[in-house]
Amino acid sequence: MDVRRGVPAGAESAVAALYWEAFGRKLGPALGPDDAGRAFLARHLNHDRGIVVLGRDGRDGREVLGVAGYQLGARALLGGTAGDVLAQYGRVRGLPRLALLALLERTAAPGELVMDGICVAPQARGGGIGGRLLDEVAAVAAEEGCHRIRLDVIDVNPRARALYERNGFTAVRTHRTPYLRAMMGFGAVTTMHRATGAPTERRGG
Repeated sequence: MDVRRGVPAGAESAVAALYWEAFGRKLGPALGPDDAGRAFLARHLNHDRGIVVLGRDGRDGREVLGVAGYQLGARALLGGTAGDVLAQYGRVRGLPRLALLALLERTAAPGELVMDGICVAPQARGGGIGGRLLDEVAAVAAEEGCHRIRLDVIDVNPRARALYERNGFTAVRTHRTPYLRAMMGFGAVTTMHRATGAPTERRGG
């Protein structure tokens, strides 16, 4: 396995597919249907805000096994402007989508790196890729002078929360969102913090 900073050229569709597999239920109402959502993500990635784990795909190529995105300086892995949304979906269908996307927006506090999602390919889960991605994110945070990493995890993803807890994250608050359960599939969001340089107990994911 090869851990790399930055999304390699040509890997955009694979990264978008992994993200959609992990977060499509949440992003679907704003960016769906599936094909359109994956295409939008692939087209508007900020390559320098991602970390990927690559492995051999058996055809002398490189397979994306995992990806983690993060936000620094108001730039996150998942990009795209309001104009981009309207250009793809049209004004009538695009404006309600922008309102939904606004519900998912997060702003980093000074000295804080905000995670923009982490996902591991189904065939690679359980091999420590999630922990390696989080370690590399922590290294980026330290190099950028951040004192803390922040992320949000939804209530219907206990596997992800367990990964974060094993890797030094602590829950600090939970925001109930029952109004989003029917539309986006989750009813609560827990914010977790990890101090930069905090030790981890064990790896997983």
